[in-house]
Amino acid sequence: MIIKDARFIASNTQVDKCPETELPEYAFIGRSNVGKSSLINMLTNRNKLAKTSSFPGKTQLINHFLINESWYLVDLPGYGWAKVSKDSREKWGKMIKAYLGRRKNLVCVFVLIDSRHEPQNADLEFIEMLGTMEVPFVLVFTKTDKQSSVKTDQSMAAFGRKMRETWDELPMMFRTSSAEKAGRDEILDFIEQTNNQLSE
Repeated sequence: MIIKDARFIASNTQVDKCPETELPEYAFIGRSNVGKSSLINMLTNRNKLAKTSSFPGKTQLINHFLINESWYLVDLPGYGWAKVSKDSREKWGKMIKAYLGRRKNLVCVFVLIDSRHEPQNADLEFIEMLGTMEVPFVLVFTKTDKQSSVKTDQSMAAFGRKMRETWDELPMMFRTSSAEKAGRDEILDFIEQTNNQLSE
């Protein structure tokens, strides 16, 4: 897929106020500081489409970006250890859950996992919630440039083993590096193929 146009459309705290559209949506989410904004900018080939920050928890809204006038990329607030108040975390949690449960044109959630770490409870709990809600998802392992490919293989295998404890089948997994643009073609091809299937 060649991205010819990527533009910000809206930010919202309420699902009911999100863009009224039947176009397919792909949401991106992960623990704070997982590199989500950098990944979105890398995928769209836009340096400042999503706001990046060294301060975890920068994304606090449901952000819609229209890609090629044909599908939406949705940037969701992170979860985990962001240095924000408990009240804010609870509000984000409710907002995210409402979006996941009520957004009918949501096709798939890209759950970002930091490839440098052992399986984290926050990630596993969020994935379990997606399973309970029957929301389709894939896993995206980020920051692979910061370690050897062997270490990334080990991290992905460890995550898969942990999921096997409660899951019969594992989701599709991507490995990415925003710095090296690794995984870009694979993710965009997946979205393109999925969109083609939806239009058949």
